[in-house]
Amino acid sequence: MELKSLVDQPGKLPTVPKVVQQLIASFNAEDVSSHEIAQQIAADPALTAKVLRLANSAFFHVSRTIGTVDDALRMLGFIMVRNLVLGNGMVAAFKNTPGMDLHQFWRHTLYSAAAARWLAMHAGSTGEDNGDAIFTVGMMHGIGQLQLHAVAAAAVAPLDKQSNVLDADRAEREKAAWGFHHADVSAELASLWHFPDTLVSALRCVPDPLAAGRLDRAAAWVHLGAWAARVTVLSLDDETARASYPAALGKKLSVDPAWMPLLVKHDPDKAGRAMPSLGELAAGLDAMLE
Repeated sequence: MELKSLVDQPGKLPTVPKVVQQLIASFNAEDVSSHEIAQQIAADPALTAKVLRLANSAFFHVSRTIGTVDDALRMLGFIMVRNLVLGNGMVAAFKNTPGMDLHQFWRHTLYSAAAARWLAMHAGSTGEDNGDAIFTVGMMHGIGQLQLHAVAAAAVAPLDKQSNVLDADRAEREKAAWGFHHADVSAELASLWHFPDTLVSALRCVPDPLAAGRLDRAAAWVHLGAWAARVTVLSLDDETARASYPAALGKKLSVDPAWMPLLVKHDPDKAGRAMPSLGELAAGLDAMLE
């Protein structure tokens, strides 16, 4: 199996809704018109209802009800509204993927994105990282896994018998078997869809953010977020979770382990540094997966 063969024909690519295509194009637009984007979303009543439901979820803690797409753009910002539409579109594009526990996969993806955003905003240097943009990387980082199962199910099946697609060593197993891993496929898809080079690079680096010899911060936050999501979604015991914690990466990011209660014995003065449970952190965003 070769990497290019997975994305080299239009018939092998997932069908992305038109409004999602337009929003993807906006990544590289020099002057994005929020009003135009709002009109594109509002033209789809079902999508509008989903966006407003998400915008009013507990995740955003809005002070008043958001009643229109324009309101959502004003209150949440363009990047986060785009994330909501993009996430919803990716779920729809890969709704029939053989050999995958899609509920588990998308729950892990959402939790990874939410945790990465929280970490970038609360555990990193203030103002150094864009949490909403990192959420985008988190929501996109696993699509290569979906593409592999969609177009090369027979080739992937033997590996699926050896390990869960969410396992920490999954990328290493894939690279040993094929010479590339699912994150390379994610990056190829993002490149074909004309995502910015920085996002493409981050997607490729998520399995090992330090591999390129320099730290890709967006990939690093998503890698940490994916670890936290894996602990929750796969119900890892504390010993297994601690053993798989990417401590070197956390140290590189100057993250106090107190962000995850199982990593330290909490003192009262550290309790406030802990990340909320992922169920609480992503409250309401599971509607994106419906």
